[in-house]
Amino acid sequence: MASTTTPSSSGPDPAPRPKRRTFSAEYKLRMVAEYDAAPAGEKGATLRHERLYHSHIIEWRQAREAGALDALVDRRTSAVRPKKAAEQAELERLRKKVARLEKDLARRDAALEVMGKANALLELLSESAD
Repeated sequence: MASTTTPSSSGPDPAPRPKRRTFSAEYKLRMVAEYDAAPAGEKGATLRHERLYHSHIIEWRQAREAGALDALVDRRTSAVRPKKAAEQAELERLRKKVARLEKDLARRDAALEVMGKANALLELLSESAD
């Protein structure tokens, strides 16, 4: 039987994490208008062609009708929310890793201390039995 190997955690990720699609406000307005103008039998084809879901159109139409053009801007990826510098993100990741490793080390030290005390107690009991 052939063995399967898993990629090591130290190597680079073979498949980069996919990026979420973003749509401009103009695109959203254009797609709502195109969807609304499409004949009844071709609305689904319009969505498939653009790889959109009906929920996109509903959400964008509601924002348009509310007069909230700025609501059509995706706040998760907009320029309003500044992205962390690569160094800051790496520093934060390393701090979390250090905290996790320190917690693991404290847990191991406590376990070794308990095992040492148990071993010393067993030695005392065996000496007193002799």
